Amino acid sequence: MKRIPTQEAVGHVLCHDMTQIIPGQYKDARFRKGHVVREEDVPVLLSMGKEHLYVWEMVPGMLHENDAAERLCALCRNEGMDRSAVKEGKIELTAAADGLFRVDSARLNAVNAQEDVMIATRHGGTAVRRGDKLAGMRVIPLVIEEEKLRRAEEAAGKQPLLELLPWKLKTAAIVTTGSEVAKGLIQDSFTPVVERKLAEFGIRTVERRTPGDGIEAVKSAILEVKAARPDLILCTGGMSVDPDDNTPGAVKRSGARIVTYGAPVLPGAMFLLGYFEDGTPILGLPGCVMYAKRTIFDLVLPKAAAGVPITRADIAVLGEGGLCLGCQVCTYPNCGFGK
Repeated sequence: MKRIPTQEAVGHVLCHDMTQIIPGQYKDARFRKGHVVREEDVPVLLSMGKEHLYVWEMVPGMLHENDAAERLCALCRNEGMDRSAVKEGKIELTAAADGLFRVDSARLNAVNAQEDVMIATRHGGTAVRRGDKLAGMRVIPLVIEEEKLRRAEEAAGKQPLLELLPWKLKTAAIVTTGSEVAKGLIQDSFTPVVERKLAEFGIRTVERRTPGDGIEAVKSAILEVKAARPDLILCTGGMSVDPDDNTPGAVKRSGARIVTYGAPVLPGAMFLLGYFEDGTPILGLPGCVMYAKRTIFDLVLPKAAAGVPITRADIAVLGEGGLCLGCQVCTYPNCGFGK
């Protein structure tokens, strides 16, 4: 590109967007990249403080910021994502559906380590809704050496850096433990909380049992609801180390493979995760899920709902950020819990 006086720019092609700001009224590109300057444009440009303009001169080996943004977008965009038009050298991606947003952190870091390129995303491993902003990308200078883009593309590899997995699980069964609930001595206030959280992910409850206490009774209830072939089984209560809390033992005796009993998250340390041989997940939810605003259940449910297998390592890394601060006004997920 070359720099010329605005009064001499008529007939030349702008090589970047020209933003006009009128406080409280307007902030947008008044002239777009590729616009051919007309005589009547000159007074407007001067009123915007543009006494000189940069007009395009094609130089081999260099890319304009808009063209570079297109190539960075191609490194990120995957199924289930909408993109914006390129504006002032930037492209943004938004969710085209509800689902689990995932980021290949190692490859993203490798791209951002390259000079003069940037891709910013929301945290991976989180639930998103249709229309949520996912990522934005651009290059830093107005024009960039194509070789720098090639290095970024090599660092990214062949697969998109981002992924959006729609919710997969549709049905759930709930086994509510506790003799006081089974005998009707108290109202079950646990199940409604769980069902509300499941509904946020499009999961409906198809089976419920209240077997009371005891390993054999809870085990039998688990096997009964499993026979209905729900996508997910949840056991509420009975998760502590007290002698009469038998849910972990019942889950084990039901034939599920225990991935973890315990998690480095507060609230939710006494959480249990297991899988049956056919892949059906079973979760043991501690009592905090009933009364705390956000717990381990909120961190694990998005992955489970998307049908992503959860490993012990996935649980272990929740420790950093796994302390809910119990804010008086809960802003989750727009906070540090689970991140």
